[in-house]
Amino acid sequence: MNSFANDSFDEILKDLDIPTEAKIARLSQTTTRKEQPQQGSTSTAAASSTSTSTTKKVVSTVSHNIQVNPKQRGNPLLKSITNATWEFEDIVPDYVVGRTACILFLSLKYHNLNPDYIHNRLKQLGKMFELRVLLVQVDTKEPHNAIKHLTRICFLADLTLMLAWNAEEAGKIVETYKLFENRPPDLIMERAEQYPHQKLVGALSNIKPVNKSDAITLLQTYGSLANLINSSEDRLSQCSGLGPRKAKKLFAAFNEPFLKK
Repeated sequence: MNSFANDSFDEILKDLDIPTEAKIARLSQTTTRKEQPQQGSTSTAAASSTSTSTTKKVVSTVSHNIQVNPKQRGNPLLKSITNATWEFEDIVPDYVVGRTACILFLSLKYHNLNPDYIHNRLKQLGKMFELRVLLVQVDTKEPHNAIKHLTRICFLADLTLMLAWNAEEAGKIVETYKLFENRPPDLIMERAEQYPHQKLVGALSNIKPVNKSDAITLLQTYGSLANLINSSEDRLSQCSGLGPRKAKKLFAAFNEPFLKK
């Protein structure tokens, strides 16, 4: 379909309640307000009580299970969730995979037929949850325009876009978010080298096209970084496995100024 090629959806996007600073009504704060009500007028207390009860309806409690919206009953992706338990709960998003994380599921075929559906779901979701994932199952032959359109919505509505090409892959994405709920970010963080030799190998291999094997060979041959820097281009080219092209790049990196005039 070409319904996503224009900007007709801009007017709808303006009405979205896009999260700013507070993206989740935290359960701990709700509980605190309930246990320790502030002194004030009766009307203020009643309003606070109403607000608290309303908030608790949409905020997930701590659970070891993936919470699933009953509307997702029959979704084939549920059969692929084998390493985490799940249960149906009355929730606003389609899946709650953590205290501050939720998932909205969208079939691209359904989106093409009902382009306003995601807009209505985002209005219902409001500012809840810090991590808000839009899981899109790509089940059309020409998905590019629709994905481009959804990417734009994700930028504006503070969503993380995840693509799955079948129900099994979609289920594993939901499962993985739950399994890594309390994991530290170490697995995806760059690990700094601890030892000087490793740091030198890393620094030398950043000089393209020198690789780590070349860097290790150079350090073994010259013994120190100082000897390597003071070497001539001809001698560098004679180093095993280096060759004239790499030697020229390496010599230039050692002798050219770091800052251009």
